Amino acid sequence: MSDTPDNAVRTYTEQHRAAFLDDLAAWLRIPSVSAQPEHDGDVRRSAEWLSAKLSETGFPVTEIWETPGAPAVFAEWPSDDPDAPVVLVYGHHDVQPAAREDGWHSDPFEPVIREGRMYGRGAADDKGQVFFHTLGVRAHLAATGRTTPAVHLKLLVEGEEESGSPNFRALAEQRASRLAADVVVVSDTGMWDENTPTLCTGMRGLAECEIQLYGPDQDIHSGSFGGAVPNPATALARLVAALHDDDGRVAVPGFYDGVAELTDTERALFAELPFDEDAWLRTAASHATAGEAGHTTLERVWARPTAEVNGIGGGYQGAGSKTVIPSSALVKLSFRLVAGQDPDRVQTLVRGWAEDRIPAGIRHRITFSPATRPCLTPLDHPALRAAARAMGRAFGKKVLFTREGGSGPAADLQDVLGAPVLFLGISVPSDGWHGPDEKVELDLLLKGVETSAHLWDELAAANR
Repeated sequence: MSDTPDNAVRTYTEQHRAAFLDDLAAWLRIPSVSAQPEHDGDVRRSAEWLSAKLSETGFPVTEIWETPGAPAVFAEWPSDDPDAPVVLVYGHHDVQPAAREDGWHSDPFEPVIREGRMYGRGAADDKGQVFFHTLGVRAHLAATGRTTPAVHLKLLVEGEEESGSPNFRALAEQRASRLAADVVVVSDTGMWDENTPTLCTGMRGLAECEIQLYGPDQDIHSGSFGGAVPNPATALARLVAALHDDDGRVAVPGFYDGVAELTDTERALFAELPFDEDAWLRTAASHATAGEAGHTTLERVWARPTAEVNGIGGGYQGAGSKTVIPSSALVKLSFRLVAGQDPDRVQTLVRGWAEDRIPAGIRHRITFSPATRPCLTPLDHPALRAAARAMGRAFGKKVLFTREGGSGPAADLQDVLGAPVLFLGISVPSDGWHGPDEKVELDLLLKGVETSAHLWDELAAANR
């Protein structure tokens, strides 16, 4: 085998595979469950473990950053090239709760390897995908003969992502000067499947609200008062029914203003993916697709904004009948947003739309949760093309492109730092994030190492 940089990266990775997996297993044994206060000490221990390991890897700067909640880890490895681009890698070291009785076939915090897979909470989400960068940067140095990375490399690994990142935005704003970067790499995502290497180009944003309607001061007899006083449950039903038009579009005026429409190129790239709608429906446990007319299923979940009813209730809901006019009713709504939409403006529009439809005699309260902004990196962005080349070198295949229908803190980094976001992950749908028997495919994990190793050269070259 010739000693090309690609072969040198692969050789180095294989030579250090066993020690790398041993280290990852040691990290997975720390039950860093941010949602459970009894594990606060474990979350801190996880941060301390990672900080020490990054120092051992070669990062000359490693710090634990305190927040009002769980600690984050920051590391920095300057390049000896003063013109090198600055790259910030984001991930998280906290994990979801897990217990053997949830359906695990082994202890979730005692990782095991079976049939080429490592099972353990955090194996894919997100410790494994954070950790492949440690071997990746070492392989990068070994293959290139460099003593520092080809980019000015930074890492930010938070400890509260699985609890909704309540302190992340504030942390990013407070530490913006230390986090400043030309490119953000998010390794908290995945690929289409085991045989289809893909890069995600964007995530939707999120706005959530609860609408509470109040009628009589108490439940009252529907025979004595029905038809003569306003019914909050009826008002709520009418409100929800007005949320979409007959084509499945959100009927809030102005909701689609500024939406970044799909290009023909993006539609064609989505169509290249081996999408099996019947299999997708089985995964969704649904019996039919539905949504905005004129768009495919993938377009609906990746690139179109939505409004969904997450919960609705009011009045008597026990066995039998209870003929009352209820005193109150409520609905919980969520709005997934795409590039070009401003969550603050959407909240204003939704509030105005709802208040215009609430009848006289019905009091109301509309409460919004903190919003998440959408993020999108254009397909022709040089950094995205560099990432595609790096992944292509690792996998030896054409790299396709996806988006994510969900939301995450990546948009905060894009917003605060003004830098494009690259989503680099090797996890696949079968990895079972948040469920029992979470695992990572070891061959893919090592491809993540190789992709990381190639990425720093590719980004440096794209910057020249």
